[in-house]
Order: sequence, then structure tokens, then C-alpha cells
Amino acid sequence: MENLYLLTTLAGRVKLDRGGSMDWVWPAILIGVGLVGLIVIYFAFKYLSLWLQAMTSQAPVKIMSLIGMQFRKIDPRTIVIAHIQGTQAGIDTTINNIETHYLAGGRVRSVINAMIAADRANIKLDWNTACAIDLAGRDILEAVQTSVNPKVIDCPNPAHGTDRLDAVAKDGIRLLCKARVTVRANIQNLIGGATEETVVARVGQAIVSGIGSSASYNDVLENPDGIAKKALASGLAAGTAYEILSIDIADISVAGVDREANVGAKVQAEQAEADKRRYQAEAERRRALAVAEEQEYKAQIHKNRALVVLAEAEVPKAMAEAFRSGNLGIMDYYKMNNIKADTAMRGKIAGDNQGNKAK
Repeated sequence: MENLYLLTTLAGRVKLDRGGSMDWVWPAILIGVGLVGLIVIYFAFKYLSLWLQAMTSQAPVKIMSLIGMQFRKIDPRTIVIAHIQGTQAGIDTTINNIETHYLAGGRVRSVINAMIAADRANIKLDWNTACAIDLAGRDILEAVQTSVNPKVIDCPNPAHGTDRLDAVAKDGIRLLCKARVTVRANIQNLIGGATEETVVARVGQAIVSGIGSSASYNDVLENPDGIAKKALASGLAAGTAYEILSIDIADISVAGVDREANVGAKVQAEQAEADKRRYQAEAERRRALAVAEEQEYKAQIHKNRALVVLAEAEVPKAMAEAFRSGNLGIMDYYKMNNIKADTAMRGKIAGDNQGNKAK
């Protein structure tokens, strides 16, 4: 009572000193207290259900933490539900860790669900690794599900505009092939590991290479699993986020004869036509070579004749030189001319006799 009396006396003195009215002070104080109370009651009722849900789920959360989330632009319900799920499943995480991942742009519910699924499947996955995979843009929940339940990938991917691999065997026959790859996610390689597109590209390359190294398309059609086994043994999963379990040839056919009943006959007919054109081309090439060779021989003959003419032109020069040097006398020259005339006469007589016999 003494304190109340002092306050009243002090208020009276202030009123007298200022010469004004102080009637508004107490209503303002009461209004302020009322507003604060209303705000507290509002937040209390707003988060009371979440607080009670966390308390009854053995995952207690402070009411002030829930109010602080509102000011930090965090959805309290997402954080609390994730905390309850993790606690009930025995996941080693805290409210602060969940809030940090939420503020970093992570998918909190997906990470929690992935860790629960990994724990049930005895897959080692800690909170930091799961958050890193999620922040890297990978779907961590899908990765865990793929680890438990392997999925099948089409090779090639139909979304890229083609559903068949195109390859040519050594005998020149073009084959169309479709494969299916069964993969299982490797959690430890999700960070930095190559994606499905790399696996599809490597498998396609291995299959095309296997068909290209086959001596005949018949070998591929008879034993398509040989190509698949060869591709599987090539270590195609190195550096990827997946483990390749199997490669299966779903469909393989000869290009252009999908609807033919007798594929062998059509292929043989086309091969015969191709061989015909090839042999005709080779024959034409040999004929052209023969004509060119004949022309070369004719040119060589003309060249040799020119050389003979040149050599004969040297004979008079040599005889003149022999006269000047005294190595050839006039009588020797006459004897040589007589021999040439006699030889020409004999040749003419022999030619006339052969003409008479022919007649």
C-alpha cells in the first residue's frame, strides 16, 4: 500500500508540475500490455498444435524456436514434421541441422525420407552425405529407391529422337539394335558421378563396336547376347553413379527388312545386286587400264622408231668421218653399195615370188 501511495503521490506531483492531464498514461499502458498478450496468445495458439505434436512424438521443440522460425522465413510445419520423422526412425539429426538444410535450399522431407529408406535397407547414408547429394541437384530419394529396386534404362533413349542403334557388320549389312540396361544406384558415387546419359552413351558405343567387329551379320543375329556380354565386361560403369547389373538386347533386325518374311533371301538378292555392280565396276576399271596400257605401248613404239631414225641419220656422218680419217676407202664404199643393191634385189625378187604364190 505504501508503494501504491508513493506512485499516486508522484503521479500527482508530475501532473501539478507540468500543469497537464495524465489521464491517458494508464489506458496506453493497458492497451500495450493487451496487444503484447494478444500477440503471445496468437503465436501460442498458432504453434500449439505443432508443439504438442512434437512433445507427444518424443521429439520436443521449444515454442520460442517455432516463433523464431517464423521470423527466419522458415516453414515450421516442414521442420517439425521432418524432425519427428527422423526422431521416430532413429535418424541422428537436430532441429538446427534441418533448419540449415532448409535455408540452403534443400528438400528436407526428401532427405529425411531417403535416410529412413536407406536405414531400413541397411544402406550406409549419413546426414551430411544426404544433404550434399540433395544440394547437388540429385534426387536422393530416387537414388535410394534405385539402390533397393534397380531400374531399367532404354538404350538409346527414345526421348532423344531415336529408339534404335545403327551399326554395320564387316560384311556391309546394316543392323538396327535396341538394348535395355539394368542399373543400380551407387550412393557413394552420386556426388561427382556421371549420370544416366553417360551410361547410355557408353553402352551404345560398346554395342555398335561389337557389331562392327563381327565378321557377318548372321553371327550377330545368332548370338546377340555375345555382344551384350562383351559390353558388360568392358567396365562401362567406371566413374558413374550407377552399377550396371545387366545389358540385354531387346530387339535386333536388319535395316530395311523389318516386314519381310524371308529376310535371308532379300539380303542375298541385295547382296547379289551389289556384287554385280561391284564386278561391273571392276571390269570397267580393268578395261580402262588395258586401253591406257595399249596407248602407252603405241607411244613406246613411236618413240623407238624415232630413235632408229636418229641412229640411221648418224650412219652417213660416221662414213664421212671414216673417209676423212682414212679408215674407209673408195673401193670399200663401192663394195658396200653393191652388197646393198644385191640385197635389195633379192628382197624384191622374194617379194614378187610370194605375191605370185598368193595369186
